[in-house]
Amino acid sequence: MKRTTASIPFAALFFGVVSGCAPSADNGATSSIAEDLTIRVCPESVTLDSRGDPRNAAGHIRYCWPHQNHCYCDQDNDCYATQGHRACTPPGGSSDAAASTDATPVTAHDAGQPAPSADAGTPVPPHDAGTPVPVADAGTPVPPHDAGTPTPTPVPVADAGTPAPTPVPSGASTLVGGCQVFPLDNAWNQDVSALPVHPNSNAIIANIQANGETAIKADFGSNTTYGIPYVVVPSTQAMVPISFNEYPSESDPGPYPVPSNAVIEGGNDHHVLVLQQGSCMLYEMYHSARSGSGWTAGSGAVWNLGSNALRPLRWTSADQGGLPVFAGLTRYDEVTSGAIHHALRVTFNHTRDGFILPATHPGGSADANAPPMGLRLRLKASFNISSYTGESRVILETLRRYGMIVADTGSNWYVSGATDARWNDTDLQQLTQVPGTAFEAVDTGAFQQ
Repeated sequence: MKRTTASIPFAALFFGVVSGCAPSADNGATSSIAEDLTIRVCPESVTLDSRGDPRNAAGHIRYCWPHQNHCYCDQDNDCYATQGHRACTPPGGSSDAAASTDATPVTAHDAGQPAPSADAGTPVPPHDAGTPVPVADAGTPVPPHDAGTPTPTPVPVADAGTPAPTPVPSGASTLVGGCQVFPLDNAWNQDVSALPVHPNSNAIIANIQANGETAIKADFGSNTTYGIPYVVVPSTQAMVPISFNEYPSESDPGPYPVPSNAVIEGGNDHHVLVLQQGSCMLYEMYHSARSGSGWTAGSGAVWNLGSNALRPLRWTSADQGGLPVFAGLTRYDEVTSGAIHHALRVTFNHTRDGFILPATHPGGSADANAPPMGLRLRLKASFNISSYTGESRVILETLRRYGMIVADTGSNWYVSGATDARWNDTDLQQLTQVPGTAFEAVDTGAFQQ
């Protein structure tokens, strides 16, 4: 599948020239905010570049809008409106010297919390190794990886005259590494239980059922070769060079703070996901491999977890649909807390050559009834989940309230989760009793190509 790069703030869509942050000797640091963050005033003008990023005359990013009086800058003198980036001139000198190459916290679960051994029951199979991604209509190749082609999303443009329904923010936080995983009103965090059913829902579900497995399955389990791993690194993590060899024009350029010991996902996609504390930036790569002092990847995307910005339209990311992978992972700590407050990532064998925001990159077939990237599916309220227990029950309640988002072309009804040895495989196996017909497509906005 294909991936896309950096996200673009919605504000960038509405300003041609806007005020930006100007870190200068005259109005340098006036007070320390946190660690090495520094307040800066914003007197200078910027112009939006081809990707919608506001840059000053020197070419530095200036995410600071007219209604704000300060912003935050990183070590490259790029400023953002989101707190968490290092100051242009960190108090007490640069902290880069202390940066480490390897990450200490390798996170799929809280360090220091013992990992209970999972039930030896029935292991959940990994990605369907023997199920090739279906070939798209001639002339429309499906991008490599097996779970979705990321598409860069600039400013999303919906079909004129077709207003999208408004999902309700959940009001519940999803925190990882001290970072809220996207704003509460982000599409991933919206309660869609009351949204209208998509007018083509029956045909879409029938199409899915006719093109692969017919029941949902947890694509993760206690076997640590299953699932998608991620790592949380400190703000001091060293930046390393990244080169892209499949979709360089749709990838956010490096360097990225990827430790040399970051775990690479098994199967075909070889994702590497890195969440950096402090900056609350998410770095994702597809088809990843270590190379010298850095990494190579098929594509890569950088996401600001404090922003709702999407990729440029028709760009990929580290996922075929141009979506963040991490946002849709089922994580063990969430499940054991009793509730997941976001939608889950899902893949299908036969996908349509279009997308619905927040996805920005298409699937592969011209079939009008195939699910497009970004389609939201939810468990029907009429489906009885009273007999389901434990981890499966929490996941089903999540699918009823937040649903799942089509993110990649892959095995039918495979719901993504983070690698974690603590999963109870016997418990998760209950999900295979839930047929695809228990779901319905939700109307969240216009289809685009």
